Amino acid sequence: MTVLRIDHVQLSIPPGGEAEARRFYGDVLGFHEVPKPEAMRARGGMWFAEGIHLGLEPDMVALVKAHAALVVDDLPAIEARLRTAGVEFIEAHDQPGVRRGHVRDPFGNRIELVAA
Repeated sequence: MTVLRIDHVQLSIPPGGEAEARRFYGDVLGFHEVPKPEAMRARGGMWFAEGIHLGLEPDMVALVKAHAALVVDDLPAIEARLRTAGVEFIEAHDQPGVRRGHVRDPFGNRIELVAA
């Protein structure tokens, strides 16, 4: 098998977390929400065009080590948006020549942001 690309990453959010997720992923990170297929809408959650799907999970536990790593075109601008929103960005310096860092969504899920 040859993997051609990753289609999306599914992260969990608690039931009732949709508004907070839209604020973080949409307003802060600038992601674009796309409609879920009709047959899946009753499950709740949301999808973003940038490849992040958020699903409702009762008693969810945030990802501590596991994470999505997203290559972004303007990491300094995203860092500024995160700071303005009061979201901590922890820069990593352990890969020479790679500018990257981690952030946690409002539910504790870890997301890595990597400069293109």
